[in-house]
Amino acid sequence: MSRIYSLQRIQVIPASLQAVWNYFSSPANLIDLTPAYMNFRVTSPPHQGQIYAGQIITYKVSPVAGIPLTWVTEITHVHPQQYFVDEQRTGPYSMWHHEHHFEVVAGGVRMTDLVHYRMPLGILGTLAHQVFVKKQLEDLFNYRSGKVSGHTFME
Repeated sequence: MSRIYSLQRIQVIPASLQAVWNYFSSPANLIDLTPAYMNFRVTSPPHQGQIYAGQIITYKVSPVAGIPLTWVTEITHVHPQQYFVDEQRTGPYSMWHHEHHFEVVAGGVRMTDLVHYRMPLGILGTLAHQVFVKKQLEDLFNYRSGKVSGHTFME
């Protein structure tokens, strides 16, 4: 069995908890948080209202050489304005577990992303992780941090 990797990002966002929660719990905003070269798009029907445990969200993304991949995630846990978890059901990883935590702190909301993931394809996946996947994920979360820093959050 291949190794489980983890990535953590913490960012304080100068906005209200409600505004930050509303933004991050909407799949439509993932497009804004993903670099254009990845050709990311949500393919499931638009959902109105709050996210919920059991919600399935589908995407197309081209993380490597413009090759489109289908990614299906399920929202497995939701505690409004505290955290939610998405887990990959189909996609590029053999395991993907992404926790989004929100906590009111001085100056706004501390948002913590914690991702645990496993590469497919045994030794080839391990090599791909070393060569480009780890850096690509770090770059993606750095990009998101920059986009969030420049975003104006609305209630």
